[in-house]
Parts: sequence; structure tokens; C-alpha cells
Amino acid sequence: MKVSKETFITAFALFSLFFGAGNLILPPFLGFRSGELWWVVILGFCLSAVMIPILGILAHARLQGTLFDLGKKVSPTFSWVYSFMIYAISIALPSPRTAAVTHEMAIAPVFQTSSILTSFIYFLMVFIFVINRSKILNVIGKWLTPSIILILLVVIGSTLFSFEFHFGTIAFNSPFTDGVLEGYQTFDAIGAVVVGGVIIVSINLKMDDAPYNEKKTLIANAGWLAGLGLFLIYAGLILTGALMHSEFDEAISRTALLSGIGKYALGSTANLFLSILVGLACFTTAVGIITGTADFVKYRFNNSQMAYTLTALIGCILGVAIGQFNVGYIIAVALPALMFIYPITIVLILLNVVPEKFASTRVFKWVVFTTVLFSIPDFLGSIGYRDSILRISEWIPLGQLSMGWVLPALAIFILINIKIGLRQPS
Repeated sequence: MKVSKETFITAFALFSLFFGAGNLILPPFLGFRSGELWWVVILGFCLSAVMIPILGILAHARLQGTLFDLGKKVSPTFSWVYSFMIYAISIALPSPRTAAVTHEMAIAPVFQTSSILTSFIYFLMVFIFVINRSKILNVIGKWLTPSIILILLVVIGSTLFSFEFHFGTIAFNSPFTDGVLEGYQTFDAIGAVVVGGVIIVSINLKMDDAPYNEKKTLIANAGWLAGLGLFLIYAGLILTGALMHSEFDEAISRTALLSGIGKYALGSTANLFLSILVGLACFTTAVGIITGTADFVKYRFNNSQMAYTLTALIGCILGVAIGQFNVGYIIAVALPALMFIYPITIVLILLNVVPEKFASTRVFKWVVFTTVLFSIPDFLGSIGYRDSILRISEWIPLGQLSMGWVLPALAIFILINIKIGLRQPS
């Protein structure tokens, strides 16, 4: 496979899109609790945090459209509701989480100020940048990701050469499934369907005269390169956490573990630099989420600037209200929403990737309906009805692993396609 300079540039842009600061706190903690089955956790985590998001980019490459186009085969009403839910979840959960991560890693260790003060100042600055649509963040962003990657490679390399390959006790009942579900918390599949369209539009503008197949090949090659990079970083961080199992208390938080690993590998000064970079990366992510959401609402209200401003204000108020809580609490609060919306997102991505002859309108409708139906027990279980739901889940394959939607959706996909195939003349 010949890889052009444009492919590398696009791959790095995709890598930067998915490689958010919030993602950094998840892999080490997974490894810390995974014991000798760290490699199984890597496979699960990378399935939902790498493979599905990259397929989301490939789906956009085929559609050449927006988030709305992803679900329009189900129905226009469904697609608008789905789009609204995606944007609402984005400004209510991953955006506030960036403030919490910034406070715990970059602010509290130095200034010992309250989280509400950090959250207020943080989202006041976010609001200013969103309203003014500053290009400064684009300049900063070009330096952020390479700097963080370089430091992480030093951390991973230092750990691999300093620790013997001895592992602790595993804390997971199902390492692969727990890895998959933790991958939900990266929000990367949602990022793929929300921002993926922007990448496609940018490529189309730069390669306006290029044939469709050439652009599609470029995006596919860049996607797999970006996925390989994400896999190597995530795998390295998970292994790092697993190797350092004896260096930290079992009750340590995700952010404290990442800070501890950085301090152990880099020293206090370099780790402070990493914390500042993480804080800046969080800030650019929050600005991007709220700007994207405000643009969506603005479009729905006939390009109203008032709608844009009010959406940005609401997003920042939500950020202050939720961002003052610790990262662990926000992750726990996010779980029910993710247990419902993530399966739908995964199914929509996969249906937009498979050959079109297997993804008719009827297939879309039935598979998505089945996914929604069988995601309800997982959703209810995540909000406190676990005991009642367990009795139902016992009758659903993979139900006890919070993956009860997988086999029913696959079965419906196969059955509907067989039925359509039988009706077609030979």
C-alpha cells in the first residue's frame, strides 16, 4: 500500500480528533485492575474505542454527509431525535468532564482551589472562545497532540524497561466486556459520527477535482493508520497501568493514577508539564463540542445567531454545574446514557459500512428497533434496577454482560436479509 503525504496528514488529523485528554485517564486505570489478562482488556477496549470510531469515519466517507444522514434510512424523525440526543449528551457529559479532568490534574495539585471555581472560570473562557470562534485553538492544537504523544511514549518506554512483567490480581469478572464498556466512556464513536463529517468536508474541499474512489481510498488508508496509532498508545498505557499495580493504592482514582504514573516516570517538573498540556487539550475539546452543538442548533433555527449564542450559554452553564464534580462521579453518571445511545451508534455505523445490498431501509428500521429494544434492560440496570433486570437478562444471550443487544440485532440483520433475498427473482 503506497502511503502519500496527504494520507499521513489526514491520519494525524483523525488521530488528533479521537485522542482527547479524557481518553488518557481510562487506559492506565483499566490496566491497573486487569492483572495478567491485560491483553484481553486491550482487545475489548480497542474494539469500542478504536475499531468502531474508525469504521465511523469510513461510514462518513461513503455517505459524504452529516450526522443526520447516518440514520435517515430509519426515518427523518428518528434521525433528528438521534442527532439531538447525541448533541445533548455531548454538552452534558464529555464537555463538563474536561473541566473535572483539568481541575484534578492541572489546577488542584498546584493551587488547591475549589472545583466550582475552576469550573466557572474554565467555562467562562470556553464561552468567550465559542462566541468569538477564535483560531488560536487551531494553532495550539497542532502542537498539543504531538507534545502529549511524545511524553506518553517516554512514560510507556520508561515503564517497559524499568519493571519486570509481574501482574497483580484481576478485578474484572469479564475482562473483554469490561474493556468494551470502558471504551464507551471515550465517547469516540460519538466523536466519529459528530465530527467525522467535518473531516470529510475538509478533504472534499482540498481534493475537489479528485475522483470519489481516490478520496475514499485516502480516507480509508488514513483511518487505518490513525487506528494503528491509537491502538499502540492505548495498549501501551494499559500495559503501563498493569505493570505498576504495586506502586499505588487500590482505591486510587483515574486522574490520580495517571498523575502518579507520570510523576514516577518523568519526575515532578515534567509531570507538571504533562498536566498543563492535558488541561489545554481538555479546553480545546470543550470548545469544539460546544461550538459543534451550537452550530447544529443554529442550522435547525434558520441560521439564527441568537440560537447559537443561547446554545453556547446553556452548554457552558451545564459545564459549570456538572464539571464541578469529580471525574469518577461524572463517569458513573454518564454510564446510563452510554448504555442506551452507544449500541444505537455502533449499529448505525456498521449498517453504513456494510455493502448497500445488505443495508436496505427495511434492514435499518428493524435492526435499529431491535437494538433500542434490547438496550433498555442494560439502561435500566445501569440506573439502579439491576436485581429486577437480572431476571430478564438471564434469558438474553450476553445480557448479564450488559451486551444483550448484540446477538438479537445480528440475528435480525441476517433474517431480514435472508427474507429480502428469497423475495428477489433468481
